[in-house]
Amino acid sequence: QVQLVESGGGLVQAGGSLSLSCAASGRTFSTYAMGWFRQAPGKERKFVAAINWSGDSTTYTDSVKGRFTISRDNAKNTAYLQMNSLKPEDTAVYYCASRRYSTISYTDRMYDYWGQGTQVTVSS
Repeated sequence: QVQLVESGGGLVQAGGSLSLSCAASGRTFSTYAMGWFRQAPGKERKFVAAINWSGDSTTYTDSVKGRFTISRDNAKNTAYLQMNSLKPEDTAVYYCASRRYSTISYTDRMYDYWGQGTQVTVSS
């Protein structure tokens, strides 16, 4: 069993930055791929970024490419999402997730464990 706890959300002006963290419990964190998803009010949850078990493979949804960076520190059992040049349309609850495989997936149903979410609000 893996438990995930996100932190780092908040309110920021457009053009600003936030760094999200996802702390994981469990000895198997380093073997699992990780993903970040977001859900805006009244909309479905959508893929943002993912990273494989070792951190040498990452992928992003087009709208955040060049602005967001996903990373992980397996020694600390933590994944990160650095968000720069934030836009009002980035406003959402952000969730981290892990899956019991080492490779990346874009699909939320392929992830086995989820955090409780952290709110990110970008004002214009």
